[in-house]
Amino acid sequence: MHRRSMRRFVPALTLFLAACAARPVTPEPTPAPVAEAPRPQGRSSILGLTASELVGHFGNPALQVREGASLKLQFRGRSCILDAYLYPSDAGGVQRVTYVDTRLPSGVAADQAACIAALENPS
Repeated sequence: MHRRSMRRFVPALTLFLAACAARPVTPEPTPAPVAEAPRPQGRSSILGLTASELVGHFGNPALQVREGASLKLQFRGRSCILDAYLYPSDAGGVQRVTYVDTRLPSGVAADQAACIAALENPS
């Protein structure tokens, strides 16, 4: 090889070998376990229930609306109105509550836990 070629070859070879050299592997940090956020007290007793379980809690619904595969059940009390939205939750098509909306008879949003408690224990 000529000197010129050699001058270019040596740095290129050095870079190539440096790129191929084993590098220390640093393990990725293990993610910390994520704690599930606590659900509000009232919601946890409603979400995931079936229509028959809701009827067991609140009695017969004041309104029942079917739309496609979904179902809306409305329960009314003196102090509030609760709308429970049920959607198929698994391959078997079992409808379960996935969303709950509560409001006062005037239409203003109501505290869900208080509304659920009022409907479960009407006085």
